[in-house]
Amino acid sequence: MTVVIHHNPDCGTSRNTLEMIRSSGEEPVVIEYLKTGWTRPQLLALFAGAGLTPRSALRVSKSPAEELGLTDPSVSDETILEAMLEHPVLVNRPIVVTPKGIRLCRPSEKVLEILENADIGEFTKEDGEKVTAKG
Repeated sequence: MTVVIHHNPDCGTSRNTLEMIRSSGEEPVVIEYLKTGWTRPQLLALFAGAGLTPRSALRVSKSPAEELGLTDPSVSDETILEAMLEHPVLVNRPIVVTPKGIRLCRPSEKVLEILENADIGEFTKEDGEKVTAKG
């Protein structure tokens, strides 16, 4: 099974998600999207698979979304998508792809919905929160 995580190593949620994947016995392909950027087909496929729209995947906190005027309800999804291609940080993360589906893993335990072996027992997040996972 191939697992792919679109990851930001500076994000605690992304790091927790990555460790949950590893706790399930998988070593995922890690794509640091802030370094690689996004392509239009890639984002459209990820959003479609996860049931997201550009607006619902827009990262508002700790991003330039507001200063770029993207939080205004009148801004189209196409405009938001174009901005995401120019500013990869605008895409909320982590996004994980497995044969069982695609998820925006916020909170990080959403990844358990799409892991082959979700029974990782008790997992302690970086902030000390405990998650008990049974597949």
